[in-house]
Amino acid sequence: MRKPRWFSFVALLFVLSLVAAACADDEPSSTDSGGDSPTAACDEDEFGCVEVAAGDAIQLGTLLVIVGENSALGLDSQYGVQIAVDMYGDIEGHSVELVNEDEGCTPEGGTTGARSLVSNESIAAVIGTSCSSAGEPAAQITSDAGVVLISPSNTAPSLTDPATHQPFYLRTAHNDKIQGAAMAQFVGEDLGLKTAATIHDGSPYAEQLQQVFADTFTSEGGEITGQEAILVGDTDMKPALTSVAAAKPEFLYFPVFVAEGGALAAQGRETAGLEDTKFGGADGMLTPDWVEAAGADNAEGTYLSGPDLAFGGGFYEDEFLPAYEEAYGDPTAVFHAHAFDATTMVLNAIKEAAIVDGDSLFIPRTALRDAMFATSDYAGITGTLTCDENGDCNPGATISVSQVVDGAFERIWP
Repeated sequence: MRKPRWFSFVALLFVLSLVAAACADDEPSSTDSGGDSPTAACDEDEFGCVEVAAGDAIQLGTLLVIVGENSALGLDSQYGVQIAVDMYGDIEGHSVELVNEDEGCTPEGGTTGARSLVSNESIAAVIGTSCSSAGEPAAQITSDAGVVLISPSNTAPSLTDPATHQPFYLRTAHNDKIQGAAMAQFVGEDLGLKTAATIHDGSPYAEQLQQVFADTFTSEGGEITGQEAILVGDTDMKPALTSVAAAKPEFLYFPVFVAEGGALAAQGRETAGLEDTKFGGADGMLTPDWVEAAGADNAEGTYLSGPDLAFGGGFYEDEFLPAYEEAYGDPTAVFHAHAFDATTMVLNAIKEAAIVDGDSLFIPRTALRDAMFATSDYAGITGTLTCDENGDCNPGATISVSQVVDGAFERIWP
């Protein structure tokens, strides 16, 4: 029997539908992605996607100073990152694991570590760096690769200055425009001193911080009697100390790191003209390692500025700090909470930006960056965090001053 023409047409449609269904099986499913196609989203993103296969962990990089004389600073943050990962748990069935690199608190270390991390296409984002000197080259490298870099302890103003900010860089640490001004206020108003000198080590952190201090101090009626520089790695501080001692300043501010800060304190106590001078440093020295490097007698009485650790709320005291102390002992520096907040922000942003495709996960890199910069009114340990367009996420950061009393740091201001 001859079949009617409409039968042939329907049969053709049936065959075509089977072919279409077979082709669809070759495309990634988007049934769990809220309608977004992973392939389309990844193709549209300038930097593509991080692909996390079924059963694989989401990888986060860390780029901190975890070896050497400044390791107390970086390890303190490293522990904060790990606690955040442990407390956060899985994201869409995927665990989170860390890939750790050391930045050595140097530009060279920041460059090498950043290149290593961005060469790993599985790294979704990086927590780092510890030091601004490592942060400047690292921010350039990670931004060029479309990898989010968020720092718990970079404080140099240049890193979030509109003229020099890199587009994938953020930080939960304070901006040293805040710290330098606060220290100047403390010295001028609370200590009642009228003259001060500074010594820096040429790093972005130290040089920029002492300049903010100097500018604020003079704007409020004080006098800067000298500004000297040493080099990272110097051990003989006498030339710089002798130079600033000539004017017999009432205060000497040297916001450097452990080894150089220890040598400045020790040799400064022996320098003629500085017998009555009060000494001050900053958060790069806010660690027991610095007291040891200086010697307890030489460190005694020194004033150190840094982030205010008088955190509000019970989570820090009741949950975070006990977890830290159980795993790692007493905190070794002052940025562990900033690292916890930075990591949790990244994990929240991954959860928001990721496209779920069956048991796999696709994280568009630009969407992840945008989710980070969209962070607003996030209730972190360190305060309410809102990221601006230049990557400063802690606009309400407050600075405190501690003094070394009997070999320990005693918070005295405000």
